[in-house]
Amino acid sequence: MHIFGITTYGIYKKSRSVLVQLQKIKMKKKFDVVSLFSGCGGFDLGFTGNFKFLKQNFSKTNFNIIWSNDIDRSSCETYKKNLNGHIICQDIKEILDNKYSKIFHNFPKKADVILGGFPCQDFSLAGKRKGLKKSRGLLYTFMVRSVELLRPKVFVAENVKGLLSINNGYAIKKIIKDFSGLGYDVKYKLFKVSDYGVPSIRERVLIFGKKSNIKSNFEFPPPQKNNLTLYKILYDLENKEEGYLENHYWSKAKFFKNTQGNTYVKKDSFGPTIRAEHHGNIEWHWNKKRRLSAREVARIQTFPDNFVFYPSTSSAYKQIGNAVPPVFIWHFAKKLEKFLSTI
Repeated sequence: MHIFGITTYGIYKKSRSVLVQLQKIKMKKKFDVVSLFSGCGGFDLGFTGNFKFLKQNFSKTNFNIIWSNDIDRSSCETYKKNLNGHIICQDIKEILDNKYSKIFHNFPKKADVILGGFPCQDFSLAGKRKGLKKSRGLLYTFMVRSVELLRPKVFVAENVKGLLSINNGYAIKKIIKDFSGLGYDVKYKLFKVSDYGVPSIRERVLIFGKKSNIKSNFEFPPPQKNNLTLYKILYDLENKEEGYLENHYWSKAKFFKNTQGNTYVKKDSFGPTIRAEHHGNIEWHWNKKRRLSAREVARIQTFPDNFVFYPSTSSAYKQIGNAVPPVFIWHFAKKLEKFLSTI
C-alpha cells in the first residue's frame, strides 16, 4: 500500500528506527547517585563499573556518584584515592541534624538513586546481635530520612544475613515499613555472592525500593555461573614475599585452635566470609604457615589489584570485611540500569 508515494512498510521501518534511537538515548542517560555509609567504596565501584577483576573487564555503567559519605577516616582516605571522588568524612547524623550547616546546605536536593550499606555489626551473626536495641542498629533511619528528603526513583540498601532474623524478625519488618511509609514499593532478597562471580561463601541481603507510582516491576538479577576457586584467584601470590603487590602483607597473629579465623582455607573451594571485626585472626593460607594477606582477601572480595587500601594492613582487613563485593553489585547495577532506562 502506498500513501503519498511512501509504502506502509517504509513508514513502519522509519518509525521503528526512531524508537530504537530513542531507546539508545535513554540508555545513555546518566543516573545521579547519592551513596551513604560508603566505606572504602566497594558498593560504589561496583555500581559505576569500569574496573577489571583478574582478567575480566566490568564495563562502565551510567550511574554517576554525586555525593558520598562515611564516618571512618581510613575508609574515606581509601575511597578518595581510588574513586577520584569527594567523600564527606563525617557522621551522617551530624549532617542531617544540623540543617543550618554548610555541609547540609551542600547536600544534594535530588537524586535518581540512593545507596546505603548501613552498619551491620548489630545485625551480624558474628556480633552481639543487639539489632534495633542499639544505636548503630538505628542508623538505617538516616537512610530513610535521606530518601524522604531526595525522593529518588529507587533506593538500594545492603546488609548482613542476620538482619532477617534479629529481634525475631521484627527488624526487617520495621525497616520495610519505614521505607514503605514514604510511598515506595519495597522488597528484599538474600543473595549468595558466589552466584554472581564472587569466590566467597558470603551471603548478603539487598533491600530494593521504587516509587509506588512507577508501574514497571524490577526483577533481581538471575544467578551467574561461577567456576572460581581460591586456588584460581590466589595461586600467583602463593610464593610471593610481602610487598610484592600493594597490600600483600599479612597478620602475624598466632594460631589458636578452636577460635574464630584460626582455620586453614581450602584451595578448591570458595573463600570464607571476610570479617571486619577480625582482631588479626584472618584465616590461614592452605599451603603456607601464614594468614591470608590483605591483598588476597581483597581478591576474595573481587577488588581489582590496583585498588589500594590505606593506611595499614589492619585497617585494610577491616575495610575489606565491611565492603560490598564490587563484582556482585555490578551485576545488580547493570540490571537496574536497564530498568531505569525504561521508566
